[in-house]
Amino acid sequence: MRLLLTADTHLPKRAKVLPDPLLAELERADAVLHAGDWVDAATLDLLEARARRVIGVYGNNDGPELRARLPEVARAELGGLRFGVVHETGAAQGRERRCAKRYPDLDVLVFGHSHIPWDTVAPGGLRLLNPGSPTDRRREPYCTYMTVTAAEGRLSEVELHRLPPRR
Repeated sequence: MRLLLTADTHLPKRAKVLPDPLLAELERADAVLHAGDWVDAATLDLLEARARRVIGVYGNNDGPELRARLPEVARAELGGLRFGVVHETGAAQGRERRCAKRYPDLDVLVFGHSHIPWDTVAPGGLRLLNPGSPTDRRREPYCTYMTVTAAEGRLSEVELHRLPPRR
């Protein structure tokens, strides 16, 4: 399964639309995992209309409409792996141990909030992935998203995609 990971889209505050390269990935993805801070429900509507499957959560910047439609934590089995999606995991220091303790039943945890790409493995083997943000790079050099392949209980082809600067 090819998965598209994104978070912190913040539309229309940080950008008017999702970047074309990310939208093109929708055609290839078996599922989209969005780790919150959509800000507008139109982005959720767009992904639900164009993607085969959307697994998303709400973030701290998401209002009542998105919170009514999305959970705080989402779980799904994809490609033989147990995935979780959450917006916030707390401070970077101690993240691996905190998440391993909080999510002992997962193989992969996708998270957002910081806009900082992250790829580490916690004690016990939990893989932590933050795709960054495709619309708001903050202090990072690029806006980003991730793609991964999940098959036969293994994660492979984990790729961080850097987006060109908006004009």
